[in-house]
Amino acid sequence: MAPEPPLSCDCFVSLPPGSQGDHVIFGKNSDCPRDEVQEVLYYPATSHPSGTMLECTYIQIPQAEHTHAVVLSRPPWLWGAEMGANDKGVWTSRVNKDRPTAQTLLWDLGLERADSAWGAVSVITGLLEQHGQGGPCREDPAPFSYHNSFLLVDRNEAWVLETAGKLWVAQKVTEGVKNISNALTIGTDISAEHTELRSVAQAQGWWSGEGEFCFNEVFKSENPPARMELAKKRHSGGTQLLQQHDGSVMAEVMMSILRDKPSGICMDSGGFRTTGSMVSILPRDPSLPCIHFLTATPDPSRSVFKPFIFSESVTPVSRVISPQYGPDDPVRKQPRFQSLVDRRHDLYKAHEGDAGNALTETLRMLEGQCLTDISALLSGETPAEEELGDLFFDCVDTELKFYQ
Repeated sequence: MAPEPPLSCDCFVSLPPGSQGDHVIFGKNSDCPRDEVQEVLYYPATSHPSGTMLECTYIQIPQAEHTHAVVLSRPPWLWGAEMGANDKGVWTSRVNKDRPTAQTLLWDLGLERADSAWGAVSVITGLLEQHGQGGPCREDPAPFSYHNSFLLVDRNEAWVLETAGKLWVAQKVTEGVKNISNALTIGTDISAEHTELRSVAQAQGWWSGEGEFCFNEVFKSENPPARMELAKKRHSGGTQLLQQHDGSVMAEVMMSILRDKPSGICMDSGGFRTTGSMVSILPRDPSLPCIHFLTATPDPSRSVFKPFIFSESVTPVSRVISPQYGPDDPVRKQPRFQSLVDRRHDLYKAHEGDAGNALTETLRMLEGQCLTDISALLSGETPAEEELGDLFFDCVDTELKFYQ
């Protein structure tokens, strides 16, 4: 019998001195059912009336009085997201797929409500304590779910957050390189934890209470599925790729890692593949803008990373937003997921129709020029223009014109 595909998302971060220049570099591949679409959405900062309730994919929760502006890459059937950033310089991603709370609740809300990576940890763990996590990981009636890890980053530090039900541990990363996949990575180097983590482990007979507490040993599965062992290999391969560039990581390097097929980081296995990717540059200098590159299309080896910059005026990009079905959406009907609808947006369709990848080389040249311009902007060689909010719109529009 063939091994199960490694249903794994891979997340990477490089902090100085791992990065070239005084920048934090972040990257994520989202690996999902191969026909699942990723749309890119922008939500402006908003104030909400007291007592407002927020409708998530499966439940309602109280809305915060103020939410930050966010850009999200997400499967359009759910409320949350796979990866995203806010206008406060916080970047978050998660691996594993447990979406009613982990993506739908924790993911977007961590960005909307936090102004630092540690703040996002606090938001997520607080919501986890109140609501727990669970539910299907794909738009399919067949049950499939598991619990989650997160990588949360700001201009100064990163946090790895790993969960088991309502329990959690977190590890602070202040320098060098780090990556996570679909496997527990935090051992004894624990920076913060749930107050009942060790007592629950001891009560369950998972830990004797003596000696050093090693989270990934105490909470490991007794009979892990084959896909988890494959995920460990991918994590090791991703670590090697990062370490090869330790001290020189920049956006181009992170994109090349996300495009790496031999390691499995750029995934195409059975019914799953990389359906969306994101890379961010977070300068330590707060006077410089954070740059977020998103593909909005599958397979980064033949996709283009397009830059998004938060500004006072961001132009909406309807052609990377999936069709809306309102109350007739199968995710809103009971029972859920009894039918499928076409969620492809315009850019996805155009990318899908590029037979033979004929335009990949040309578009990659444009991506390279864009990266050169961004580098000049961050180094101060060229002044910031007022039209930065149009940048993502312009790049999507240009890509579509090439496909036509």
